[in-house]
Amino acid sequence: MGEALPAYTNDRQKEHTAMTHNTASETASLAQATRLTRRQALAAGLAGAAIAGAPLAFAQTRTANRVIRVGHQKGWLSILKGRGTLEKELAPLGVSVTWTEFNAGPVQLEALNVGAIDFGDVGEAPPIFAQAAGAPLVYAGATVPRPKLEAIIVPKGSDIKSVLDLKGKRVAYNKGSNVQYFLAKLLEKNGLKYTDVQHIHLPPPDARAAFEKGAVDAWVIWDPFLAAAQKTLDARLLLDASGVVNNRAYYFTSRDFASKNADVLKIAIRQINDIDTWVSKNKPAAAKELSQVLGLDTGITELYLSRSEYGTAAVTSAVLTEQQKIADTFFELKLIPKKLNLLHAAPVDLG
Repeated sequence: MGEALPAYTNDRQKEHTAMTHNTASETASLAQATRLTRRQALAAGLAGAAIAGAPLAFAQTRTANRVIRVGHQKGWLSILKGRGTLEKELAPLGVSVTWTEFNAGPVQLEALNVGAIDFGDVGEAPPIFAQAAGAPLVYAGATVPRPKLEAIIVPKGSDIKSVLDLKGKRVAYNKGSNVQYFLAKLLEKNGLKYTDVQHIHLPPPDARAAFEKGAVDAWVIWDPFLAAAQKTLDARLLLDASGVVNNRAYYFTSRDFASKNADVLKIAIRQINDIDTWVSKNKPAAAKELSQVLGLDTGITELYLSRSEYGTAAVTSAVLTEQQKIADTFFELKLIPKKLNLLHAAPVDLG
C-alpha cells in the first residue's frame, strides 16, 4: 500500500511488466482492487470532491451544512459505508458523508494533499512519505498493534530457513508500504544490512506473479494478500512482524478539517472501533461479510481475521513516538530527503 518519495511516482518495475498473471480467482479480485493507476484513483477522489460541492463552512454548529469526504480502501470502512451508521449519527449535526474508494493508501494521501478528501485509512509507512512530500496530514486515529498481519513468505520448497538466508536473495515488496519498514527492521535485528538483499519493488498482484513463477526468492506482504498466498500457493511463512514492528493501521485527516470538525472525527473513530469490536466477537459472520467486500473465498478472510487484533482509538503521544522511529529509519536509509518531526502531524487536541 505504499509509494516512495518525492510524490508518489509509479514504482512498477518495467522488467516485470511482461509477466503474465495466472493466479487464483480471488487474487484477480485483489489485483482489480489495486490495479488502478494513481492518476485514475486521484481522478476518482477529485470526482468525489466535486460531488461534495463548493467550499463549505465548517463551523461546528448544528445548522452548518458540513460534509466529511471519506476516502477508503476495500475493508472495514467499506463495511461502515454499507451499514450507513455514520450518516445516521452525523445527520443531526448537519453533517453529510461522501465516499470514494481508492486502490491504496498513498493515493488517498495524495487526494488529501490536493484537497479532494477529508479522511482516510492507511498503513504505517505511507504517511511518512506523504509528510516528507509536504502533505498537510494529521493523524486522527490508530488501531492496536497487528504484527501478525504482515510477514515474509517463501515458496514451500525453498532452502531459505532463516532471515540470514535472505542475504543476496531477491525480496519482493511494495515500495513505500508498511512492509518496507518491516523488512528494514527485520534485517537490522538479524545483523544484516539493508543492502544485503536485492530489493524488488512490485505491487501485490505483480509480486504474487513473480513469486509464483520463481522470479523472486521471498515476498514481504500483508493480509489479505498474505492469507491468499498461504491458501492458494501453499507459501511458507518465514516470519511475521511479531517482535519486530507493530504494524498499526492509521486514519488521517487534514489539519484544517481537524481544527474545524473535531466532533465529526471523534464520531468516525468511535464508529470504526465499534466495527472492530463487532468483528472481534463475530468472526465467522465478519469473515463472510469481508469476503463479499474483497471478493475472496471465506477461508482466506477467516485466516486473516483469526490472527488480527482489534481496537481503534485516538492517536496518543506514544503512538506518534512509534511513527517518529519509522521516519528516522527512512531518513537514515535515505528513503526520504529530510528529517521529520511527527508532532507536525499530531492531532489538534493531543494532550
